[in-house]
Amino acid sequence: MCQTTIRRLTVGGLIPLVIALGLACKYYRGMGSEFINHYGPASVAYVVLLMLVVFLVLPREEWIGRIAIGVCLGTCLLEFLQLWHPPFLQAIRATRVGQLAVGSTFSWWDFPAYFVGCLLGVPLLRGICRYTGPRAQGS
Repeated sequence: MCQTTIRRLTVGGLIPLVIALGLACKYYRGMGSEFINHYGPASVAYVVLLMLVVFLVLPREEWIGRIAIGVCLGTCLLEFLQLWHPPFLQAIRATRVGQLAVGSTFSWWDFPAYFVGCLLGVPLLRGICRYTGPRAQGS
């Protein structure tokens, strides 16, 4: 198997785990649930998920920095879009999947979580590259 295929399989296996973690954070009902559901770990998981999805398409180590910057800018833009309420976005937000994907309420507190998610995503993607690199294949 080639290096790219192994990376994609590894990322493909991590994506459902990160989705499960993010949903568990989103629906957590215990101490600190307001923070965990809306501002902390759920938002971090969302950013890591987006980085994994982009890396699935572009599984090259030299793209990791660009992926992090692009995802960070994209999530910040999505946060600002929550201030805009045109009918087509309201229709998307009316669905549960749409609400999870594009959000519904602007909060300045989401920005630190987006930055933390990118800061955690970079070493994760680099670790995947190390794990799936030429030495991992016995070359």
